[in-house]
Amino acid sequence: MISRLTGILAAKRAPQILIDCHGVGYEADVSMTTFYQLPEVGQQVAVWTHLLVKDDSHSLVGFIDEAERRLFRQLIKVNGVGPKMALAILSGIDERQFALCIANSDVTMLTRLPGVGKKTAERLIIEMRDKIDTPEASAAGVAPVAGSSSAASEAIEALQSLGYRAADAEKMISRAQQQGDAGGDASQLIKSALQASVKR
Repeated sequence: MISRLTGILAAKRAPQILIDCHGVGYEADVSMTTFYQLPEVGQQVAVWTHLLVKDDSHSLVGFIDEAERRLFRQLIKVNGVGPKMALAILSGIDERQFALCIANSDVTMLTRLPGVGKKTAERLIIEMRDKIDTPEASAAGVAPVAGSSSAASEAIEALQSLGYRAADAEKMISRAQQQGDAGGDASQLIKSALQASVKR
């Protein structure tokens, strides 16, 4: 099993990255939370990984730390939550905020995450309550993002890959651009859009 990769970050385009490990390139899907914390292309990087095995394919999911990987593995055990939804959840909320939602039975906050309806949120609360540590502090916000026309297209595509409908993704990126506090790259657009969608 591939549990961790250390090498050169050869490419990154949300939500995928490519790591060159001594001449062998490993492609992995990552959450936006991990994506924001990656170094620039060409620099050394280390990510924890989870190998997804299907009948017709093997694929890797990468994580910035073990805590995020642990939560991902717990999420995909919940009925109705697959790898794609688990990554979308991790993209919109960090481990601490998620734990607070579970501890407070905050269905409203959870349903703001892509692909999470009321029934799924209720199921997450029931099934995850005994599996995660409850933080003591109160909830904060969620990770942000914002950008330009080609960057906007890339950002919209990334949001769609996380489970957002095309129309919703376009609206989110448009709002992020209108805020005027974002830089010109897709990563910042995605981050601002996700933050705004969870805070609303």
